Amino acid sequence: MIREFTGRVCVVTGAGSGIGRALAYELAAHGARLALADVDAAGLAETRERAARLGAREIHTEVLDVADRAAVSAWADATAERFGGVDLVVNNAGVSLTADVEEMSWDDFEWLMGVNFWGVAYGTRAFLPHLRRSREGHLVNISSVFGLFGVPSQSAYCAAKYAVRGFTESVRQEMRLSGSGVAVTTVHPGGIKTNIVRNSRTSGAHDRDKVTALHDSASRTSAQRAARLTLRGVRRGRARVYVGADATAIDVGSRLLGSVFEPLVRAVSKRTGPTTLAPAPRAARTEGPEPVPTLSPDGYSNPVTGG
Repeated sequence: MIREFTGRVCVVTGAGSGIGRALAYELAAHGARLALADVDAAGLAETRERAARLGAREIHTEVLDVADRAAVSAWADATAERFGGVDLVVNNAGVSLTADVEEMSWDDFEWLMGVNFWGVAYGTRAFLPHLRRSREGHLVNISSVFGLFGVPSQSAYCAAKYAVRGFTESVRQEMRLSGSGVAVTTVHPGGIKTNIVRNSRTSGAHDRDKVTALHDSASRTSAQRAARLTLRGVRRGRARVYVGADATAIDVGSRLLGSVFEPLVRAVSKRTGPTTLAPAPRAARTEGPEPVPTLSPDGYSNPVTGG
């Protein structure tokens, strides 16, 4: 179990904005050694610059499409060779698609699955041999509350996040049975304040501006807090981390109510639109820079305390 991140080799995909960027900042504040990847070169460069100022001991960045299996595999091997090993991997990169099943194109469906599921699977397979060599290796895969229940117009997103959940839980059992020493955590964020919906794809009757407005109104948790809760879960060896009160409520409600939970989801969707409950991991592509936090008493000058 990783207790401290100082000097640890930490890998984060989707580090150009959102939760991925916040994770990079938090780990940098601990003095971690960072391997960061994103398809957005400009966003990644901005993250790197800030992480260096926050105290990262070493940083290497890679412009990477996580849906490219060969590229992910090569990056994993190069990262382990460059740093001499890998301690923590966070498969975080994600994209969003709002579309009804009958209107959704196969190209859009495959694009989302390529990033949100296959990107996680490729990253897991590529880095597991290196994590096994670490005395306290830890794998973190980002799912969503949409990996806990189904939502209208989010079938592709839900399919990917359910798949991440099941895949990661199976990997966790395999790591325990094999005595590998690798800890595995699934993270289920609720509504997070990031740019994912602004950079999403939509189709049919779904208007992007309305989708964005609904998402923004429902997102209560900052990316910074999501990062801190995730890393606290790592330090505590949690199998699952629920980010936000909405994530906890949805988990409890869906388990206790079972199929009775579905009419509640439909009622909310009819009243406000399905994306009101939408979670937001970071976007794989960004249209502009996000606000960069300043060094303040409760900003990124303070590392995660755990507890």
